[in-house]
Amino acid sequence: MKALITGASSGLGRDMARVMSERGYDIIAVARRSDRLEELKAELKTDVEVITCDVTDYKACKMLAERADEVDVFINNAGFGVFGAFCENDLERELKMLDTNVLAMHVLLRFFAEKFRERNSGYILNVASLAAFFPGPLFGAYYASKAYVLRLSQALAEELRQEGSDVSISVLCPGPVHTEFGSVARVNFGKPNNGITLNCAEVAEYAIRKMFDGKSVIIPGKLMKIAAFLRRLLPDKLLAKIAYTIQFNKCTIKP
Repeated sequence: MKALITGASSGLGRDMARVMSERGYDIIAVARRSDRLEELKAELKTDVEVITCDVTDYKACKMLAERADEVDVFINNAGFGVFGAFCENDLERELKMLDTNVLAMHVLLRFFAEKFRERNSGYILNVASLAAFFPGPLFGAYYASKAYVLRLSQALAEELRQEGSDVSISVLCPGPVHTEFGSVARVNFGKPNNGITLNCAEVAEYAIRKMFDGKSVIIPGKLMKIAAFLRRLLPDKLLAKIAYTIQFNKCTIKP
């Protein structure tokens, strides 16, 4: 059994690699930072192959897709956020984020879903965010990118269900998780176990368990499940106002 995980050098990707290894899966660990991947390889109990590449490179995506026939689980995790006012953010950095969160995710999902569909087996876990359910002032492009991941995952899952396919498509939508994400995005999510920010290892364990259960949309944490439900009861304009206040209070560099 083998799993390929993008963004495996840190955060959720790293912890999901640990969970999959504990379950007996060999790992193909993909990320840009080879030193981090080598550290992960030395730690895990099962075989680990390290692939250092940038998933925004189309050729790299095709190279990864060539491994799909030997992979049972594909975790499409690579991504990051850019925080700040839309008209003031560094455009090049935002475009790089969209290349990673949307284009690379899309291309890899297409390649792996096509291969898995042909053989009628396999699990795919796309990593989105609870942000996918909300408008996100001061984090607008990131929220929108994760909405793309959520909706595309749901659409593909239904297409495969209609075909009677045994390929499982899941999408993970966590709230704030204690990882490097906050420092990269320049926001402060607070410490883990503060009632809002979730422990990364616990989220990884929950996500993998629910993926194997065939859960289509995975939301860790009771509070986050409540938030996802309550958003149906409030108008988007009010949600945007609430989100602005929350984001403004989290940012480390005030707009």
